[in-house]
Amino acid sequence: MKTIVTALCATLVATAATAGNDCTAGKTLEDGVLTIATGNPAYFPWVIDDAPETKQGFEAAVAYAIANEMGFEDDAVSWVRTSFDEAIQPGAKNFDINMQQYSITPEREEMVDFSLPYYTSAMAILTTATVVEAVGDPAPEALKGLLWGAMAGTTGAMMIDDAIGPEKDILLYNDNTDVTQAIQAGQIDAALFDLPTALYLSAVTVENGALLGQFPAERSQNPDQFGILMEDGNPLKACVDAAIEALTASGQLAALEAEWLAAATGVPVIE
Repeated sequence: MKTIVTALCATLVATAATAGNDCTAGKTLEDGVLTIATGNPAYFPWVIDDAPETKQGFEAAVAYAIANEMGFEDDAVSWVRTSFDEAIQPGAKNFDINMQQYSITPEREEMVDFSLPYYTSAMAILTTATVVEAVGDPAPEALKGLLWGAMAGTTGAMMIDDAIGPEKDILLYNDNTDVTQAIQAGQIDAALFDLPTALYLSAVTVENGALLGQFPAERSQNPDQFGILMEDGNPLKACVDAAIEALTASGQLAALEAEWLAAATGVPVIE
């Protein structure tokens, strides 16, 4: 009986390994190696300290999780750098897959292939450190008392009404530049942006900028979804999609999101 069980286990292990080899063999630029592209430089919290090989940061960690799921060990992952616009152009690539917060759009899908989404963007509250200190815990009642702004004609104002229900009228602006300038000038307390944009604006555009909290992605209307970019017709697409489906089903993708886009950034999730 022991012999039968041992043989069965060996068969299962061999089958799994063979499945991984069947999925990836002969489909990468370098046989046995998965070449992954990121930005030059790559930024927090997607990659920590511009060093994706450390597996630190959301996209760096997800990249290795996907590679492992496809059958590649960590030492079989190679990194290259590309600009955002360069990689999205049609034509041959110097990478197998590329992760740089690419939103999946019909226009881009005419030039390149995308995987299934590995991240659906949450909406975050952009404000200043002064407001964050004054509000403290972003409880619903505290959020209602803030003066909100939004770009006219977008779903931002609608979400502010639905998710927050502010006591004061929402101030509307012509574009998002006007919204951020209004925050900077103290004309409004806060505005909603997708989390990646909010992180960038708080670090680069708004002096003393800060994020007060983020809403779960399912609270957003038509949220941005990030996909892994590949050359059009890349035979790895089915393998990458299967890996993302497996990581989603196991909860590992959600765990990495919580670790790197909530805990690491210090932006609390508002339920």
